[in-house]
Order: sequence, then structure tokens, then C-alpha cells
Amino acid sequence: MAIQSLASYAMPSPESFRINKVDWRFAPERAGLLIHDMQDYFIGFYGENSPLVDRLMSNIQRLRAFFKAQGAPVIYTAQPIEQSDEERGLLNDMWGPGLNAHPHLQKIVEPLALDADDIVLTKWRYSAFKRSTLAKTLQDMGRDQLAICGVYGHIGCLTTALDAFMQDIKPFVIADAIGDFSLEDHLMTLNYVAGRCGKVIGVEDALAAQSATSALLTRDELRKQLLGALDVAESEFDADENLIDYGLDSVRVMMLVTEWRRLGIEIDFDELAKRPTLNGWWDIIDRRLPAGASA
Repeated sequence: MAIQSLASYAMPSPESFRINKVDWRFAPERAGLLIHDMQDYFIGFYGENSPLVDRLMSNIQRLRAFFKAQGAPVIYTAQPIEQSDEERGLLNDMWGPGLNAHPHLQKIVEPLALDADDIVLTKWRYSAFKRSTLAKTLQDMGRDQLAICGVYGHIGCLTTALDAFMQDIKPFVIADAIGDFSLEDHLMTLNYVAGRCGKVIGVEDALAAQSATSALLTRDELRKQLLGALDVAESEFDADENLIDYGLDSVRVMMLVTEWRRLGIEIDFDELAKRPTLNGWWDIIDRRLPAGASA
């Protein structure tokens, strides 16, 4: 009934799964990082000196540092130690008492210890969205993407990704930053997400996204940003069409403005609202690029 000892295995590379069905662009300025169930209790089943855990910890630490540097929210899930039979429900039948029997193992693992500004959600079921404020937290922060890492891949990570998809939050499962019961379970998780409910990327892919916010903004990059925000097919996108008619809302506009200001491009929301087309916005941005910049 309880989780058995888990053997180490070679962490899959991002090339180990099927081709992603969607071509979503991972955008740190639109995403939150979910560090899923990285508590002493769950990591303890791998035993000491696990190469898999060492790699997992290192990759999640890199992701965490990257998200913090981007000013993006870092969100943890943690199961409580006092769960009544009613609160725990069918989990008792499947997994036994869990943390109720091991309250001293509730803490987040030391290498990923919480900072004061991190968000911790109480985890009640497989999905991190169930009976939590995760969806509202992301919405309030203007985030519509969720990067998922942690344990266990084929249980909570997969279910959370599927739940995010059904709430129109784009899930990005980080292939080499989740741990699972076995390599077979790990690959099953990646293949299901890639083909059914999200996009699978590697740690290096996520970190490389930093260049999208630090490079010089070009008209082509602006077009990509808008296509990513609007979810409209490129073939149907008209550079002279009103972006509001495509569904662009004020929250996403302010996210873009914040990103451009980090590039030294000072633009006000009001002037964008007066010319809400790609060509109109580029005309404004082109005149605000930092001195000496070439588009």
C-alpha cells in the first residue's frame, strides 16, 4: 500500500520523448514555476546517494534561480501532516497514511529550502489545483503558463499538467527536472504530456528563454510575442488587424510593457491602446529603441 523503495535511473534527456504536438513558446514573463512535492518524505524513498536525486535537485535549483531572476513566482506544494480520514479520502486506500505517519519528514528538502517570498500551497490530492488557490494565484499575477518540476512524474506532476490544460493554463513539464518511480513511468509522463495536454521541454530550453527577454526587440520578435499571447494561427494573423479583436486583454498588454521596459523601451499603455495593431505598435517601439540599437 505504501510507496516502496525507488531505484535510481538515468535522467531522460529532452530528446527521449515523442515530438510535442503544440509549438507553444515558453515565456518566463508569463509563467510561474511549480516545485511539486519536494518534501523529505517523498525524496526519502530513493534512499541516500541517489544519482537521480542529485541531478533532480541540481536542475530544480537552476530553474528556481532562473525564475527568481526573472521576477517570476516560485510556488511549492507540500502535503500536510495532519489529515483526517475525511480529508485524506481515497488516498488512504491507495497509499496508506502517508505523512500522517511520518510528520518529521514534512519539510521541503534542504537544497530547495523556502525563501520568504516563495508561495506554499497545501497539497490535498494529485492535482496541485485541487482545493488550492493555484489557479487564482496565477491569474492574479497575470500568468497563463506553468512550468512543472518535482515528484512524482506520473502521479501529481502529470495530473497537475492535465488540470492546468483544462483551465487554459499552458503547462510546461520540465523533462529532466521531474523524478518518478521508474524510467518507464517517467517516459510515459513525458509522452502523455507532449501528445495530450502540454509541452515538454528541458532545463536548458527553459533557461535559454532568458534570451527572449534580454535580446534587442525586433519586429519579428514582437510578432512572435503577440502570436504567443493571442493563440492565433500565424497564417490568420494580420499585422493591421485590431489586436483587441484577436482577444488581447489589458493584463497581457501590461506584461508586454513590463518586459519591454526591461529592455530600456519606455512605452505607456495608453499610447498602445490608441494604435492596437502590430504595425501600429512597431511604429511606436521602433522610435523608442535604445540609442544605437539596430532592428
